[in-house]
Amino acid sequence: MTVLHTLRDTVVAASLLALVFAPLEWAFAARAHQPWRRPRLALDVAFFLGNYLLWGGLAIWLLEALSFALGGWVPPGVRAGFAGQPFWLQAAEIVALGDLGIYWFHRACHAWEPLWRIHRVHHSAEHLDWVAAHREHPLDGLLSQLVLNLPALALGFSVEVVGTFFLFRGLWSIFIHSNVRVPLGPLRWLLGAPEVHAWHHARHPGRVANFANLAPWCDLLFGTYRCPAPEERFELGLPEPIELGYFALLFGCFFQGSKKERIGAAAHPAPSREARAA
Repeated sequence: MTVLHTLRDTVVAASLLALVFAPLEWAFAARAHQPWRRPRLALDVAFFLGNYLLWGGLAIWLLEALSFALGGWVPPGVRAGFAGQPFWLQAAEIVALGDLGIYWFHRACHAWEPLWRIHRVHHSAEHLDWVAAHREHPLDGLLSQLVLNLPALALGFSVEVVGTFFLFRGLWSIFIHSNVRVPLGPLRWLLGAPEVHAWHHARHPGRVANFANLAPWCDLLFGTYRCPAPEERFELGLPEPIELGYFALLFGCFFQGSKKERIGAAAHPAPSREARAA
């Protein structure tokens, strides 16, 4: 793919996302006081461009390399037995395995200092919307995609099929980070909801919860599910805000860390009254 094609695809992706999410955030704003030209918007645009122009392609290349490598390690009988199942069952199994893996990886990101150093870049956002969803350290994104897609690749799903799940999960990830509150009904239990993930980004130390990448079943199973009160008045971001630019966040995270932040993020006390409100 040429540079011009990559640039074209990035412009198309940005245009389509803006056409979908900008009206949603205007019509169903969870934080009506948050202006669209909010602080640090330029930083999140830089992360968006970095993800689409460079890091996204690297993630796909690594998934292709991993798929090739796993072909010689997983017994053919295992793959054949898995492939003999109905496709809907295969899809359900790899989604469940991916959810379980990414749940524990995400918890590790909040509990282990080396992973927290890169994951805290994502949590440095003090405003959430569809652009802020892209504020993620490339190493954090690459490791997440490897953990999330490992079961599918190991069991023989093609990179093309995995790419379909990759796309859907990516779009829903943008949605749950958006400044939107809409009545999802039963879908909130199947796919998660913005208000649930917003609580994960709450600034209050020790209240972090909702580690699931998509469906909240892992949080429900392991006791880390929380849902805030209808009015999202809590602050977002880290207890100690980070005022760094794009490249400083990419490289400075390896030299700046906060044990206080990490320990606070790893704690799970009993939820407060507002946290228990559905």
